[in-house]
Amino acid sequence: MNKTFKNSYIVLSCFLLISCISNFMGDGAPKIFKKSFSRDAIPRSEALSEYGNGDEKGYYEVRGKRYKVMPSSRDYSETGIASWYGTKFHGRLTSNREIYNIYAMTAAHKSLPLPTYVKVTNIKNKKTVIVRVNDRGPFVDDRIIDLSYAAALKLDMVKSGTANVLVEAIDDDLSSATNIDIKNESYIQVGAFSERGNAYDYLNILKENKFRKARVKMKYSWLKPLSISYLVQIGPINTKKDYDKIINNLKKIGVYQTEIIND
Repeated sequence: MNKTFKNSYIVLSCFLLISCISNFMGDGAPKIFKKSFSRDAIPRSEALSEYGNGDEKGYYEVRGKRYKVMPSSRDYSETGIASWYGTKFHGRLTSNREIYNIYAMTAAHKSLPLPTYVKVTNIKNKKTVIVRVNDRGPFVDDRIIDLSYAAALKLDMVKSGTANVLVEAIDDDLSSATNIDIKNESYIQVGAFSERGNAYDYLNILKENKFRKARVKMKYSWLKPLSISYLVQIGPINTKKDYDKIINNLKKIGVYQTEIIND
């Protein structure tokens, strides 16, 4: 390698490193995530979080202002402005001490109990998303909900930053249950992507959180031979005990939407 080429290589390497770091500096959308393949949150009955639900009377304080958590989300419905939060908060703790994940279908709300599942409808384009509220905010008077980047992308409101929405709580009795069928060499799938970089970014998040059995599997379609899906999975698992342990650890980093894959 001659000196000129070597110097150019070093400069290019530094530029790429800086570019990668800049993806998660400041708030906004990650440059490496162009499309959303996240599924809606799956409503299920959950106990109230130990953290994030205020004092014994439901009160908490932010910037000198007091807020009160609702005793129940039942029949909650409100129209107002939604905003979203992105890379600046990615990896930080939410109010109920889970880890905020821009790729998960989650949201922040000032007064709904944590957690609560809500359906959010973009009034302008009628697009909808179901999210799990696990954080507090937005602490701006004219906004009623702060969505994750993935949820905002699904509502087509990333570029505008805000949107007029209808937020409706999903009651426990409308929650869906998931049947778990674990066989030999089963995997827990946490994401599916059409872009390789997005899948490996998610894999790195899992590896950093000690999911050592995480992998990316490529899936080809005979109908579209040039189209490859990149599946982010954890396993193999062979017992319900293994499944429960992994699911509980995923919840700690804000990953609630999973699927059992039997190879």
